[in-house]
Amino acid sequence: MIQTPGILWSILFFALAIAPLIFIHEMGHYLVGRWFGVKAEVFSIGFGKPIAAWSDVRGARWQVGWMPLGGYVRFAGDMTAASEPSAEWLSLPPEERNRTFQSKPVWQRALIVLAGPATNFLFAIIVFVGLFSFYGEPRVDPVVGAVVPGSAAARADLRPGDRILAIDGNVISRYDQIAMIVQVRANRPTLFLIERGASAINLSVTPEAQKVDNPGGEPVMLGRVGIMSGPIRMVKLQPWELPGSAVNFTGQAVGGMITGLRQIIIGERSVNELGGPVKMARISGQVAMGTPIQFLFFMTMISINLGFINLLPIPTLDGGHLMFYAAEAVRRKPVGLRAQEWAFRSGLVVLLGFMLFVTVNDLGLWNRLAGLIG
Repeated sequence: MIQTPGILWSILFFALAIAPLIFIHEMGHYLVGRWFGVKAEVFSIGFGKPIAAWSDVRGARWQVGWMPLGGYVRFAGDMTAASEPSAEWLSLPPEERNRTFQSKPVWQRALIVLAGPATNFLFAIIVFVGLFSFYGEPRVDPVVGAVVPGSAAARADLRPGDRILAIDGNVISRYDQIAMIVQVRANRPTLFLIERGASAINLSVTPEAQKVDNPGGEPVMLGRVGIMSGPIRMVKLQPWELPGSAVNFTGQAVGGMITGLRQIIIGERSVNELGGPVKMARISGQVAMGTPIQFLFFMTMISINLGFINLLPIPTLDGGHLMFYAAEAVRRKPVGLRAQEWAFRSGLVVLLGFMLFVTVNDLGLWNRLAGLIG
C-alpha cells in the first residue's frame, strides 16, 4: 500500500516538483528573447504578491510569487493582452523600440514563445539520457507473460508467449500500448492479431469492465483482458544511441497524452481521470515517499505534461499565441486587436473554468453536488 504524507507535506513536495519546471519553462522564453535582443522587464515564478524580488544589471525584475502554480516573463513591448503594438509602443524612441517584443519579425516572436515548451521537452530528454546511460532503457515487449485464469484473455485462448502484433488494426510495438487501447474497449469485442510460434492468429477478446483505483481521485471503470507482461528488459545503449532513444521515449509520452486527451474528449475515457493541482499534490506526496530517482522521473513526466499543455491552441497559452502568429504569417498582417483580445479573454475563461473543474473533480465534489441536487 502506498504511503501518503500529510497535506502540508504533499503541497511542499508538489511545489518542489513544479517550481523548477516552471523556472525552466520561463527561462526558455527568456534566453531566446535575449538571443533576439528583446529586453525582459519581469521574470516571475509564481503568482500573487512577491515574497522575494530583486533586479539585475540589465534592469529586469526577478520575483517569486507566493503561489507557485505558474510564472511568466514580461518582455518590453508586451503592453496589451494580445502583445499588439499600441500608441505607447509607437511613442518609444527607436533604439528602445528595437528592444521590444513587438519590434521583432513574426518568426522570432514565434520562436520565443515556442522556446518555453521546447525547454520542458529538452529537460525531459536530458534526464532520460542520464537515466538510460546509468540504468539502460527499459523495454517491455508486447508478449504475454501470464494469463489470469477465468479472465477474458483465458476465454479467448490467449497463451503465455503470444506476441501481440495489433489490436483492432492498431500496430503494437510496446507492451504499454496494449493497456492504452484495451482500457477504452470494456465489454466490446476486440480483434487481437497475435504471433504464436510461426503462425499469425486472429482472436476476438472482449475486455471486462473493472473498477480501477485512480491515484488522488475517484476510481474509474476500465477495460481489462487479464494478461501480465514479461520481465522488463534494461537494454544498455551505446553513447550515440542515447539521444535518439531519449527523444523517442519523450515522443511516446506525448503520444500517450494526445491519445488520452482524445479519448476523454470523445467520451471513451472518464473525465474523472483528469487531474488538477489537488491530485498532483497528492501524487507528489506519494512519489516523494519513494526513491529520489522515482521523484526525478515524476518531475520529468510533469515537465513533458507542461510542454504539451502549453502547446494546446488555447489563447493565453503558448499554443494560442503560436496560432495567432501562424495566422499572421499566412495573412502577412496581424489578426485584428479586438479579435485577439476577445480570444484571449475567452481563453482565460476556458482555462479558469477547466482549472475549477479539475479541482472540484479532485476533491470529489461532483458526486456530493449530484447527491444534493438529486
